[in-house]
Amino acid sequence: MILAVLQARMGSERLPGRPSMPLARAPLVVRQIERMARARRLDRIVVSTTTDPADDVLEAVVRREAVAVHRGPPQDELARLAGALDAHPADHVVRVGDDSPLIDPDLIDATIALHLSEGADHTTNRSPGAAFPAGQGVEVITAEGLRRLAAESVALRLRAADGPEAPPTPVRWSSLALLAQPDQGEVRWAVESPADYAFVAAVYDALYPVDRAFTSADVRALLERRPNLATFGGARRL
Repeated sequence: MILAVLQARMGSERLPGRPSMPLARAPLVVRQIERMARARRLDRIVVSTTTDPADDVLEAVVRREAVAVHRGPPQDELARLAGALDAHPADHVVRVGDDSPLIDPDLIDATIALHLSEGADHTTNRSPGAAFPAGQGVEVITAEGLRRLAAESVALRLRAADGPEAPPTPVRWSSLALLAQPDQGEVRWAVESPADYAFVAAVYDALYPVDRAFTSADVRALLERRPNLATFGGARRL
């Protein structure tokens, strides 16, 4: 069982209200769910958000899409991730942030495939020096590994509250990376600023009416045809 957890919140410091921003006449979070749902290796998608009242509207939007929502502590992203796993048991968890409305379903599947084939505790596709674009980030972690991380995080906080003591033994695990060749780590498809949002909105306006399942290759082809988008907002987009 592979559970995808889309971690989203309305109170993003960089771009407040991001999940509700419109893309092709629907909230950004809905468009991202659509793309994630095309990944063949995912068994279930859950949106993880906070118990902050500001996220009530986010929960309502997501539930209208018949997608489950888990809510947890506003200041503890790891606790929310572990809580989503507890509420929806699985063998592996795929974590994706809510800044990724151009997320590639095939890239999700490829990251999962590497993770499973090598039996790793943790796998990412954003390794420095050979990373896929920002906004394409995928992390896969075993359920056991996630629970160990959450437990160690609690232990560290308890030690800090009690005073300076020797830290607990850190979690030991194996980590793998799906490598991009060439490195695309400087390419920005993530929505973290108004300029990023305007860029992604332009991509959706151009591609979504033609093909709702447009691919990363379609995005790159569009950017090659429209150099103004390839450097939109002064960022590298291609």
